[in-house]
Amino acid sequence: MKANCLIIFIALFFIVSIPSCIHSNVFEKNVAMPSNKWKETFQPVYTFDITDTTKTYNLFLTMRHTDAYPFSNIWLNVKMLKPGEKEYTNVKIEIPLAQPDGKWLGRGMNEIWEQLMPLTRDGEPLHFSKQGEYKIQLEQIMRTNPLPEVMSVGIRLEKNQ
Repeated sequence: MKANCLIIFIALFFIVSIPSCIHSNVFEKNVAMPSNKWKETFQPVYTFDITDTTKTYNLFLTMRHTDAYPFSNIWLNVKMLKPGEKEYTNVKIEIPLAQPDGKWLGRGMNEIWEQLMPLTRDGEPLHFSKQGEYKIQLEQIMRTNPLPEVMSVGIRLEKNQ
């Protein structure tokens, strides 16, 4: 009986401790929108470090909105500041959030929808040529200001295996 308890204790110890040794290959940060309205002057910045320049990375927009979001897409200026540089590079991108019939593309629960959409043209992976601190700034450039029914916005960066 004691031997069985010892084996169970050791097994549980390894199950609990092993995940803490695994390094995540994901960076994710989300910023809440004041009053669920995204003003064009509110341009959140996301800072992350790149240490592995041999891999490619997938970059995603994470966005939470209500069912009352009035558009099927979002237009963004995605600005990136690379290590050692003083000026952001800018890419204008349209991200679809709904199908042509109006059905949301993300995951929904009641009236809240979560979107995880590629933040690069054609979903192409990124290659970071320099190690160091990168910054990404998101600017909504829709015609409606402030953009209503946006709860939060962020980025998710995943290292390709």
